Amino acid sequence: MPGPVVLAHADAENDCQNCHQAFEGNAQANLCMVCHDLVASDIRAGTGFHGRQKRRGEMECRVCHADHRGRSADIVGLTPEIFDHGDTDFALDGRHHALACESCHQQGTLHREAPSQCVSCHEQNDPHSGRLGETCENCHSTSGWTKNSFDHDKTDFPLFGAHASADCDLCHPAEAYNQTPSACLDCHASEDSHRGRMGPDCGQCHTLTSWRDAAFDHAKETKFALVGKHQEARCNDCHLEENVGSFSGKSRKLETTCFACHDVQDDHEGSFGRSCNDCHTPSGWKKTTFNHKRDAKYGLSGAHVSLECTQCHRGVLGKESLPTQCSECHSESDLHAGQLGAQCQSCHSSTSWIKNVSFDHDMSRFPLLGIHAVAACEDCHSSNRFHDTSKDCLECHVKDDIHERTLGTDCKACHTPNAWSLWRFDHDQQTSFSLRGKHTGLECRACHSSSTTGGAGLSPQCDACHSLDDPHRGSFGTRCQTCHAETSWSDTRIRR
Repeated sequence: MPGPVVLAHADAENDCQNCHQAFEGNAQANLCMVCHDLVASDIRAGTGFHGRQKRRGEMECRVCHADHRGRSADIVGLTPEIFDHGDTDFALDGRHHALACESCHQQGTLHREAPSQCVSCHEQNDPHSGRLGETCENCHSTSGWTKNSFDHDKTDFPLFGAHASADCDLCHPAEAYNQTPSACLDCHASEDSHRGRMGPDCGQCHTLTSWRDAAFDHAKETKFALVGKHQEARCNDCHLEENVGSFSGKSRKLETTCFACHDVQDDHEGSFGRSCNDCHTPSGWKKTTFNHKRDAKYGLSGAHVSLECTQCHRGVLGKESLPTQCSECHSESDLHAGQLGAQCQSCHSSTSWIKNVSFDHDMSRFPLLGIHAVAACEDCHSSNRFHDTSKDCLECHVKDDIHERTLGTDCKACHTPNAWSLWRFDHDQQTSFSLRGKHTGLECRACHSSSTTGGAGLSPQCDACHSLDDPHRGSFGTRCQTCHAETSWSDTRIRR
């Protein structure tokens, strides 16, 4: 005896031939099937755990279920933690996957005896109370009761649009599935903003997507196409509630002119007439199609673009005569007090009075040269009345005149606009008195000592400067150069 058999086989222990056949080792499995006939049926049918094995009918039972290991030995070998329930006829998916084994497999019963029908476990959770039968899987899935796979399209009322996401209870209160009404007003009478004026066939205008998604072709049916902001308007914005039958045309015909609906929004107060569509579009009041350059022969640019129409048009449109010259509108803004004329655009742009000024000073009476070219405007122009500014050097540079006007006021005769220190006066070339001898190297002030408002002219006669140096006291006349040389008074040309 190799050892005691398991307790369940104890009755067959006394006769080895119950489980073994002499010299036929492969016959043992067939003897097992004699007692375990349900397992034999699974193997033949390919069902159950044993019938789903890849090598069913080929393996010996003793490979997995070895006996003779004692009465209390576990020869089943089932480990619940790693057992793959997919090898059975009832794969665990959805919420079943998280259940504990004992939730379905009661203690003391065979595993194969566990129920597999929904109602077997969930009869207490059936909100339909059995009215829809026991095949719960026709509508519900193991993911949860609220997720159902019922195909409503197979009924007489397929679900489209907003109906597809509606809860069942909204149409089937108290689980009433028979004789459910299907007309729109049966369910949506309280949402009928027309209050029955349009009849019960809501589908003529509205779609199943939403009440707001109307399929009514306004352009075709009314000859008034809804475009722009009109598309966002509600029906009752134009078809007022007091106009009973206004949709069907049985009451007064609705006006289609802009002014009929928008007179209170006319900022022009009627001064531009009633043909609003001449300038405005249905996209919005602020979006206009009026081309000021094309239609008014006056293009708007720069700051003019953002102006309100009424800032220039203050009378009745088409009957007023508006100026087009800058000075005619902006005379109060003319800081030049009219000195520069009316052609403001010669210097300024329509963008701004003070930005991008394009005045070319070289085209004026005083071209800017040298240091003048980088000087700030206000260095010379204390005000915007530019013609009040003198072009004489000393008007600006009187403090820079180190000659104190002894050389006159015509500074440019010697100096250049590049700097005061850069002067180019050539006494020999520019005057009739060449500087030679003692005259060479003299300071200008040595001869030019008196202030003058004109030029720096002096008499070329010697006595004009040297009358006090004449020892002859004028007895020899004023032509000192007849006898004396320019190198010295003592250097004379007289031969004794």
